[in-house]
Amino acid sequence: MIDWLRGEALEPVIELGTRTLPIEITRNRRAKRLTLRLAPDGNAVRITLPHWCRSAEAIAFAHARRDWLAAQLAKVPDRRDPAREGALLYRGSEIALDWREDAPRKPVLSVDTLRIGGPQDTLGKRLQRWLEAEALRLFAEDAAAYCNRAELAASEVRLTRARRRWGSCSSEGTLRLNWRLVQAPDHVRRSVVAHEVAHLVHFDHSPAFHALLDRIYEDDIDKANRWLSQHGRTLYAAFG
Repeated sequence: MIDWLRGEALEPVIELGTRTLPIEITRNRRAKRLTLRLAPDGNAVRITLPHWCRSAEAIAFAHARRDWLAAQLAKVPDRRDPAREGALLYRGSEIALDWREDAPRKPVLSVDTLRIGGPQDTLGKRLQRWLEAEALRLFAEDAAAYCNRAELAASEVRLTRARRRWGSCSSEGTLRLNWRLVQAPDHVRRSVVAHEVAHLVHFDHSPAFHALLDRIYEDDIDKANRWLSQHGRTLYAAFG
């Protein structure tokens, strides 16, 4: 056994700078090796491990990678409070919030301003609900367009609040898409929808899958993937 596994049992927490984060362990019988990642919002260290790996080894592994985790944590954007800041990220741009307590509660978007009323103490929750509704509307439009290009029947679309995945496709043909993508530029959001639509035909990442994705997606898929890789964490900066 290597040296860093020989010490005393460690608690499932880790100190990174001034912060103490929980270490969340998930067992996966299909996993062939231990994988380590930081949660998108920077609030936890997550480890997936094979069924044969001991939890103590996983925790020790995280501690041995403390420097790498600290570097990843430094990349996590600062938390944002749109209700307090008076600005909301929507489709790749910031829109201003025009809040008045006596205004109608139903949000109304006008060019680059969202007008909304109601109690200020529930403003954040209502803004998130508006974004989720917009996400579902846009995802449904995107999915219908890509299904049509792929010569498929329109697929059911549902929202997900997943912390690791932007989208998924079930064996029943249901697309599940991360509502936070409504904050990303349109070409990025649409790239994820196109990706999942392609999975309705090919459940792998074979050449046939990529050929179909290239046929139905109208923009540069590599450019969209780079945006998500570089800026995806910013989509978790607001709304917990």
